[in-house]
This record gives sequence, structure tokens and C-alpha cells, in this order.
Amino acid sequence: MDKQHGEHNQINMKYVTLVSIVAALGGLLFGFDTAVVSGAIGFMKEKFGLNEFQVGWAVSSLIVGCILGAALTGIIADKFGRKKVLIAAALLFIIGTLGSAIPSTFSGYIIARMIGGLGIGITSTLCPLYNAEIAPAKYRGRLVALNQLAVVTGIFVVYFVNMGIAGMGDHAWGVDNAWRWMFGVGVIPGVLFLVLLFFVPESPRWLITQGRPADSLPILVKIHGEELARQEVLDIKESFKEKQGSLRDLFKPGLRLALIVGVMLAVLQQVTGINAVMYYAPEIFKQAGAGTNGALVQTIMVGFINFIFTILALWLIDRVGRKALLLIGSSLMAVCLLVIGFAFQTGHTSGLLILISILVYVAAFAISLGPVVWVIMSEIFPNHIRGKATAIASMMLWLADYVVSQSFPPLLSSAGPAITFWIFGVLALFTFLFTWRVVPETKGKSLEQIEEIWSAKQA
Repeated sequence: MDKQHGEHNQINMKYVTLVSIVAALGGLLFGFDTAVVSGAIGFMKEKFGLNEFQVGWAVSSLIVGCILGAALTGIIADKFGRKKVLIAAALLFIIGTLGSAIPSTFSGYIIARMIGGLGIGITSTLCPLYNAEIAPAKYRGRLVALNQLAVVTGIFVVYFVNMGIAGMGDHAWGVDNAWRWMFGVGVIPGVLFLVLLFFVPESPRWLITQGRPADSLPILVKIHGEELARQEVLDIKESFKEKQGSLRDLFKPGLRLALIVGVMLAVLQQVTGINAVMYYAPEIFKQAGAGTNGALVQTIMVGFINFIFTILALWLIDRVGRKALLLIGSSLMAVCLLVIGFAFQTGHTSGLLILISILVYVAAFAISLGPVVWVIMSEIFPNHIRGKATAIASMMLWLADYVVSQSFPPLLSSAGPAITFWIFGVLALFTFLFTWRVVPETKGKSLEQIEEIWSAKQA
């Protein structure tokens, strides 16, 4: 108990927080790039004469790049290190953002969006993982969840950036120029991220995997103080002993369960409908009877609720715990989705019922599946396989995002909104049951202690 108390006193939180904020800026790029297209797509449709399929492709081409980026991250981050790969991702983002702003053809835009997507796929996987590897156990939840706060900040800011740019000229100017400026503004956070990355250290856990414990020690001393840093180096080295880190390891008993938890939570984060609501919120509100302006105002309210409750999650995640937040959030989400489906089914869509249900749903997501899934994905896998395993879970998350984004509009028009939201509601209920039965609590445990949970199940 005394040792633990001493550990908390020696933690250099100022240093750890600054490093974590820099890494979390990757989340800001992620939020910006996924949301910016919502303001640009109307102008682009007119500029390039896009049909409905091409409109969908303009939105989802980024996600295709993200899937590939996430899939590659584990191999390249384990080989070249977390820091170098994040620098490469920042460069890809900048190239993709500039390329999206200047194309003369629709094909040129698609290629640029895919390049940017590669960068986003890498940062979405690697930024939470990097923060998990550098953060002290007591504060790891909130430091990793900074990434999700950065994501929702990026989304929220983009709504206002798009609105401001769209108002700078008439409609003809918008068709020719506004959408280019919307994408181009993304270069600013991209360059900031790139520059600041040169001032953060490499992950000490990665350095130890490369047989460089002497290089990792000064970083750990800066975080924990001399005595605990030396103990941590020994603990990390012990966790790597006689372990190769091949993908085959993930299918052994114990670790197989870790992979199932990571992949299932990644998929469930998406198939419970969050991006359907975030991408298509104006259309949902219009179906519920709101006018165009009313739908836009309500969409900004969704962004604001998402932002505020993500901040609340940072405060709760290391106090209440990961599992408890997932149980509370998924149960609330299920109730809200079933109510939304009922409102559409019975025609009670006017008034506040739909709006309040969607806002409570978003709030519930923002304190649970939003930040908690990224935290669990970054901490649940053992040291020797974490890069590759996190990349698999992240790739599955992006694949699920792509499937939901592509299938939601046709599902809405064929099955109708009631059935669509009931499907999401049933999946949210499944998330509650899966969390209750299978997901372990990782609050306050070091990454090496979490690894022992799976080793015990392996034995």
C-alpha cells in the first residue's frame, strides 16, 4: 500500500499529460477528417455532377484508406517504433488534406481521401496505444480517453468551420471554392501535430522490445522517478521473456479471449448506430418533421452533447471503471434506440421525443462505448503482441464503420426508421450482455498486471 502511495506521489503528471495531449492530437485529425465532408458534399455533388453512388463513395473512400492504414499499423509500428510511424501518418494526412482541396477531377479527390485515410487509420490505432504505453496505471484511462475527446472536438469544431466558410460567398462561389477551403483548413492541425511529434519520446515499452532498456529508462524516470522506473523496466522485460509476438499467439487459450473482447467491442462500438446518427443526424431530424435549419441546429446540439459527455467520461473512467461505464452506457443506449424506433412506428415523431432520445443516446455513447472501447483496445493485449492485436481490432472497427455507413441509407429507405433503430437497439442490448459476461475490469492495473489476467486463463 505504501509503495503504491509513493508511486502516485512521484508521477510527473505534467510531463505525462503534455505528451499524451500531443499524441491525442491525432484524434483531432481523425474527428476533423471524418466530419468535414458533411459540409463539403453538397457543393461537390454540384461541382462534379455526382450520382447517389458517387456521393456515398465521396464519404466512404476515407474509411477504405482507414481500414488499410489500421491493418498495416501493427506490423510497421512494431518494426519502426511508435513515434516514427506517427510522424509518417501526420505527413500522409497533410498530403491527403491538400490533395482533397485542389483536385480538378473526382478521381483525384478520391485518391487524396484514401491517402489521408491511411494516415487517419494509423493515428486512430496508434495514438491510444502510445498513450496507454506511456501512462501510469492510475491515470491511464483518462490519458488514453483524451484521444476520444480530441476526436469529438474535431467533429464539433468542423461544424462551425464549415458553416463559416459556406457563408463567405454566394452559392456559385461555394460550388467552386468553399469545399476546397473546408478540406484545406485541415492542414493547420496536421502541421501542428507533425511539429509537436518531434518533441515527444518513443514508447518505453517499444524500446524494451527492441532490446534497448537503457534508452527506455530516462523516459520512465521522467514519468515515475528513479526507483519505480527501474522496477518497471524489470516488469516489462519479464513480460517479454520467451515470447515472440507472432499472430499465432493470439489464438492460444487466454489470449484468444483477449482478441475476442478487443474485436467484439470494436465492432459493437460501430454497429450500435453511433456513426449512422452522427453522419445522418440532419436527415433523421427531417424525417421526424424538423425543417432544414431546425435539423442543422439540432445536429449542432448532438455535437455539443457528444463533446460535454466525453469530458465527463475523462473524469469517470479511472474512478468508476471501464466495465461499469460500458454497462451503464449500453443499457441507456438500448432504451433510447428502442424508444426512437417506437416513436417512428407509432407516428409520434413530432415534439421533443426523438430529439431527447437521440441526445440521451449520444450522451450515453460518449461516456461509454466512445472513449472506453479505445482505452480497452489499447490496454487489453499483452506487451509482446499489443501492436499487431490492436491493429486487428482497429481494422475491424473501421470495417464495421464502413458497413454501417454504407448500409444505413438503404436500410432506412427499405426497412424504415423504426426497424432500423430497433436493430441498433438489440445490438446495444447484446453489448450490455457481452460486457457483463466477458469483459474484465482493467481500472488501476498496470499493463503487465492486465497481461497476467490472460496468462491465468491460459494456464
